[in-house]
Amino acid sequence: MNYTTPSESTERAGATVGVRRVALVGNPNTGKTTLFNQLCGLRHKTGNFPGTTQEARVGFVRDTADDAIELIDLPGIYSLELEQSEADIARRVLAGTLAPRGESASAPDAVCVVADASNLGRNLALVGEAIRRRLPTVVVLTMVDVAAKRGVRIDTSGLAHALGCDVVACNARSGAGVEKIAPVLRAARVPNVTPPGTRDGLEDWADGVFAACAGHVEVEGRGPDWTDRLDRLFTHPIGGLACFAVVMFGLFWTIFTLAEVPMSLIEGVFGRLSAWVGAALPEGFIRDFVADGVITGIGGVLVFLPQICLLMFLISILEDTGYLARAAFVMNRFLAPFGLSGHAFMPLLSSHACAIPGIMACRAIPDRRERLASILTAPFMSCSARIPVYVLLTGVLFPDSPARQAAAFAGCYVLGIIGGMVSALIARRTLLRGPARPMALELPTYKRPSLRTAVLTTYDRASMFVKNAGTNILAICIVLWWLSAYPKVEPPARATELRALARGAMPDGSVQLNDATWAINDLLDEADAVEAQYAKAHSFAGQLGKFVQPVFEPLGFDWKLSVGVLTSFAAREVFVSTMAVMVTGHDDADDPRIRAALAGATRDDGATPIFTPAASWALLVYYVLAMQCLPTVAVTAREAGGWKWGMLQLGWMCGVAYVLGALTFRVVTALG
Repeated sequence: MNYTTPSESTERAGATVGVRRVALVGNPNTGKTTLFNQLCGLRHKTGNFPGTTQEARVGFVRDTADDAIELIDLPGIYSLELEQSEADIARRVLAGTLAPRGESASAPDAVCVVADASNLGRNLALVGEAIRRRLPTVVVLTMVDVAAKRGVRIDTSGLAHALGCDVVACNARSGAGVEKIAPVLRAARVPNVTPPGTRDGLEDWADGVFAACAGHVEVEGRGPDWTDRLDRLFTHPIGGLACFAVVMFGLFWTIFTLAEVPMSLIEGVFGRLSAWVGAALPEGFIRDFVADGVITGIGGVLVFLPQICLLMFLISILEDTGYLARAAFVMNRFLAPFGLSGHAFMPLLSSHACAIPGIMACRAIPDRRERLASILTAPFMSCSARIPVYVLLTGVLFPDSPARQAAAFAGCYVLGIIGGMVSALIARRTLLRGPARPMALELPTYKRPSLRTAVLTTYDRASMFVKNAGTNILAICIVLWWLSAYPKVEPPARATELRALARGAMPDGSVQLNDATWAINDLLDEADAVEAQYAKAHSFAGQLGKFVQPVFEPLGFDWKLSVGVLTSFAAREVFVSTMAVMVTGHDDADDPRIRAALAGATRDDGATPIFTPAASWALLVYYVLAMQCLPTVAVTAREAGGWKWGMLQLGWMCGVAYVLGALTFRVVTALG
C-alpha cells in the first residue's frame, strides 16, 4: 500500500496544511462506513442534518499531531447532481450552507472521496464531480484486496497525476494503509485538474482516466467466477426467495433465542432493584415513584436493547457480506405495487420482532417519501409483544382445537401485513404522493464481514435509542404508571376481613372459613388479590376506562376490557397482566388457573361473559391493527422528523383498528 502526491505546482487554496474539517463522500457500498469506523472508532457522535431525517455522523481522527481532524460522514450517493435528498445534503455541506446539528455551517477544509478500487471506473464519475467543487481533495481507494483478487491493478501514481490530487490505497477492513490517510488530509490541495462539466463529458473523462491508470492481469489459479454463480442463485425468482426464507428464519431464530436470556435478566435485575428500593424507602409517594415509576420505567426502556442490538448487529453483518443487496433485489417486485421498494423489506421484516428497531432500520431507505411510508406502516407487522395477546384470545376462541388456534394465530400475521401494505399504498397515493424512485441498486462484491464495523454500528444505534427514544419512552412509562397507581384508596372491606381472619388463626396456622380450611398465607394472598383488583378498578386508569367504555361499546368491550386497552398503550403485552389483575387480582398470566379464570370472567352483572366470541374476535382484530405502543410512537416522531408523524400514525392505526374491530363484532354477532 502506498500513496503519491502531485507535483509542487499543484494549486493550493490558502493555508490548507493542518486540515481540520473534512467531508467524507462516496458511492454506496464502497466501504466508506468501514473506513469512518477505522479512523474514528468510538470518537464520534451521531445526529441529524437540521430540517432532514438524514443521519449525520461526525468523528474525530487523531494521529501524531496535536490537532484533531473532524470527519463529516455524508450519505452515500452515486452523483452530486441527482435530485435526491442525500445528494442535496452533500451539495449543501460542500457549499458551506449546511452542517450537522450542533455544528457551524461553513465549507469543509477538504473533501475525502472514497472509491472502490474493484469498481473504480464507475466511482470516478463522483470523484470528478467532487473535484469540480474546487476544494482541497484527497481520493482514498478501498477494497484493494478485492481488486487484487479480481486481477485489477491500479497505478496510484498515474491516477494521482490524472486527478491532480493525492491518492491513498488502503484496506479499510483490515486497517492496512489507513494510518497514511490523516497526514495526507492535513496536506490536501485543490486539484490542478478540472473535469468536464456535463454528465456525458464526465463519464467520457472517467473512462479515459480508468483506461490510463488501471488494467487487468491474469490471476493464477483463479477459477470460474463464483460471484456470478451465487448471484444467479440469490437473485433467482424462486431460488432467491428460498434462500431468503432460510436466512430470515435463521436471523429471527437467533434474535428470539439469544435475546430472551438478556431480556429476562434485565427484567429480573430491575424487578429486584425495584423491590429493594421499595423495602428501603419509607412508605409514600417518593417510594412508589422511584421504585414503581422510575426504576420500572428504565427497565421498560432497556428491555428493548437486546433485540435492538442483536438485530442491528446481524443486519450489519449481512449487509457487509453483500447479501442484503441481493435480498432487496428479490423483494422489490413484491413491494413495488404498494409504492415501496426492496429497500423497505428488511425494516418491515425486522418489525415482526419489534417495531422500534424496524423503524430505526428505515434510515437505510434512500427515498424520503418511501422512508416515511415505511416508518408509518412498520408497526402493522405483528411484533413479539402482540404474541401474549394472540395466545390468550385464540385460546379463548378455540379452547379445544390447537389447529384452529394455530390458523387464527397465523391469520393475525397475515392481517397485519395486509393492513401495512394497504396503508403504504394509501400513503403513497395521497399524503406522500410523488414519483416512485426506481430502485437503483448496485450489487456489491461478496466479502468477509467486519466484526469491528458491526460492533460499532450496533453501539451507535443502541446509544441513539437510549439517548433519544429512551427518554420519551421513560416519560410515557412513568405517566402510565401514575395513571394505574393513583389515587390511593383504602382497602376494601373484604381484604380487611381476610387479614383479620389471618391474624386470628388457630395454633396450627389454619382458619375455618365457608366450610373450608384456609392456610394463613392463602388468606393473605387472597387479601392482596382483592386489594389489587379494587385499587386497579378505582385508579385513574380504571376511572378513565369506565368513562370511555361507551366509546368501545361498538366493539363489545366492557369497562374492564377498556381499562386493559388503555393501559396497554405502554406496551401491548401489558394487556394480559392488566386483565389478570382486573379479574383475579393476580398478574401471573402464565398460570393456567388464572388463564382459565380470564376465559370464564363475567361482567358486573355476573352473567354476561367478558370474552364473548364476538368481543374476542373484535379485540383480536383491534390488537392486530391498533397502535398500542406509545414508545413506538415516540420513535416514529424521532425518526420521521416530528410529532405530527407520530400522531398521524397513532390516529390512523387506531382508527382503522376501531372501524374494522366494530365491523368484526357486528358480523360475528349476526352470524351467531
